Amino acid sequence: MKPSFRSLCAALCLTVFATAAQSFAADSLPGTGPSFQGPIGLEIYSLRDSMSKDVPGSIKKIQNFGFKYLEIGTPYGGLTMEKYVGLLKDAGLKPVSIHLQFDQWRDDPEGAARQAHDLGLEYAGCPWIPHSGSFAEKDCLEAAQVFNRAAKALDKYGIKFFYHPHGYEFVPTADGTLFDLLMKKTDKDVYYQMDVFWIVFPGQDPVKLLKQYGKRWQLMHLKDLKNGVATGSLNPETDLRNDVAIGTGQIHWPELLKTAKELGIKYYFIEDESPEVESQIPVSMRYLEQIRW
Repeated sequence: MKPSFRSLCAALCLTVFATAAQSFAADSLPGTGPSFQGPIGLEIYSLRDSMSKDVPGSIKKIQNFGFKYLEIGTPYGGLTMEKYVGLLKDAGLKPVSIHLQFDQWRDDPEGAARQAHDLGLEYAGCPWIPHSGSFAEKDCLEAAQVFNRAAKALDKYGIKFFYHPHGYEFVPTADGTLFDLLMKKTDKDVYYQMDVFWIVFPGQDPVKLLKQYGKRWQLMHLKDLKNGVATGSLNPETDLRNDVAIGTGQIHWPELLKTAKELGIKYYFIEDESPEVESQIPVSMRYLEQIRW
């Protein structure tokens, strides 16, 4: 019996799909797959212990993990920032983002902007707002002014400024939270980096926040929260064992990453602060390669 035209078409489509999938798998970068396509990078703070002892050896580890893009901060090994970034670039790695401290943005935004430009970065941001006791409205309003000035200084060089929330910002107010107030008081060229761990831990919904503030989110830190750990506290227990490999904790990644892709997140960075960072990173990478939505 001869196969029907419909069955031949179906077989041909399956063959084309399989070939395309194999081609994608062969061409895709480590940590990416048919659904999650990155670009994926590493927040170098993940290897802070290794970096403080052996910079060249740590750079080799990053290469072996398969990363191309990096987010950097304070240089390690007693190196100047320029020498440090030079070593990374010589190894074929591309720093695209940096965390600088609040006082640098407050006291010398022009100098911080020049440094980001000289290092060839696309993003420069702040990971923490200093505060005594609970985060208060005055801390929020002061930070908004600092961030607006920082963004203006960076705009001259075509670099984007961002802030990385750490959970303490979600203090309730009459109109939402202090995080909402920070969004309202910062200019549209002040962007944000979502650390999924520090959104879920204080009891917030990362998908809802992504949709609420859209393009204000430009970057993302990927790390998972251990199953069974209670959420909803603004001062969560900072036990590094709560940071587990992506896909092994309580965060629902398919919907989150699908939404992030639709909104156009520019770079995703794995940040692993656990004691088992070097064994967890490959697990996280494999999960991102296999995730489907």
